[in-house]
Amino acid sequence: MPNNNTKRFSNRVDNYVKYRPAYPIAIINYLQDHFDLNNDKIIADIGAGTGISTSLFLDSGYQVWAVEPNKEMRERSVELLNHYPKFIAIDATAENTTLSNNSMDAIVASQAFHWFDVERSKAEFKRILKTDGVVVLIWNERKTVTPFEIEYDNFIIKHGKDYVKVDHRNISDKDIETFFYPHTCALKIFDNYQAFDFNGLKGRLLSSSYMPDKGEIDYEEMIPDLEKLFEKYKEDNLIRINYNTKLYAGKFK
Repeated sequence: MPNNNTKRFSNRVDNYVKYRPAYPIAIINYLQDHFDLNNDKIIADIGAGTGISTSLFLDSGYQVWAVEPNKEMRERSVELLNHYPKFIAIDATAENTTLSNNSMDAIVASQAFHWFDVERSKAEFKRILKTDGVVVLIWNERKTVTPFEIEYDNFIIKHGKDYVKVDHRNISDKDIETFFYPHTCALKIFDNYQAFDFNGLKGRLLSSSYMPDKGEIDYEEMIPDLEKLFEKYKEDNLIRINYNTKLYAGKFK
């Protein structure tokens, strides 16, 4: 993970823990059925953040090495997950995980791959994976279909500091195919959603590193616009955010 990105979420940890979406449990069933990833396998969760995807695998009985360079996010993951006997937190990056050669049955990167140096992380993944190990890249991708979803995305483009530049949707299917080349990967899409009152919607927005935070330029202009958007589209005082949870999985060797 490039150095200029490892600090991006340091002041977003509370909102990240409270308001970022989890991942569907169906992911576990899919990986077990299609990639023989039973829970006796060892997983490296790269760019693990506060442990959202880590907890998905820990709850299913896996041993997980959670690699995260951001101090604040890693410390929160330890606070939240240290009661799991199979949880290990590592202060390291995708490009230099510090894990042993051929030690991991699977590598998972959830909402993180777009921050990695592609060539260096690929070399590192190949080094730490066991033969026949699987690489799994996951994103919760907001849908932009309904009138609210379209207007909310335009709102983020308007107010986001560098959203267009760092949006994970800049990573195309072709980019991912190139990452796995000369091997192939499979794409599976799961439905996912969150429902928020206004405070929840604001917290979800502020969990993103590209949005102005309290005390930053444009924050005071942004929040009234968010209130108008919420009032326009709320149903039973809630807003629903729908996601495609996109999972790419394949072998490296």
